Amino acid sequence: MRTPPLRFSIALAVALATGATLTGCGTPPWEEPGGSTSAPTGSPTATVPAPVPNDLSSGSTQRELQAGAVSATVDYWSPLSMDQWTPGALKPLNMSLTTTVTPDDGKKVYLQQASVVAIPATATGQLAPLAAQTDTATVNPGYLVLSPQSYSQTFQIGAVPEEADRVILQITYDFLMQTAPDSADYAKQTATDVLTVALTAPPAP
Repeated sequence: MRTPPLRFSIALAVALATGATLTGCGTPPWEEPGGSTSAPTGSPTATVPAPVPNDLSSGSTQRELQAGAVSATVDYWSPLSMDQWTPGALKPLNMSLTTTVTPDDGKKVYLQQASVVAIPATATGQLAPLAAQTDTATVNPGYLVLSPQSYSQTFQIGAVPEEADRVILQITYDFLMQTAPDSADYAKQTATDVLTVALTAPPAP
């Protein structure tokens, strides 16, 4: 058996090495015509709407209001359950109010007037307000509301546009406070409050 010439063996080795090098240096797929140069993207994330605020979510709420020397404690609630507060429903709002005076030196406090303005709204802004509802005292100088006496009333919030998902209640209380015990002179003090109540979408027909 003859041994191949040395030159032939060297040439064969160089050819094999060159072939392996060319094979390993091919054009990568992302540089070929039509290849993608960007990483794959995932599916877009769904946007979850923010929950609608609701000051009556527990069924009732209590507020402490200040008007000069007059401190008012107001309880709000509704006999209508929150799942029934739909845009088209008649929605009752109950309130009970009592006051104290600082210093407690015998001056009395009277409620001259209470009013509520209901403003329907969506997540993007407010809609046209409903007509104001006002309860004006039928006695002079007003309803006595100095603790332990109190004022109670129910305001009915009427129908609002179907697209509304909340109703903003702007509430105003006008008080008359004696300037001195047993005085026939009074100082007017005004307290304001704002409640936001979520509305439930009406059932599908």
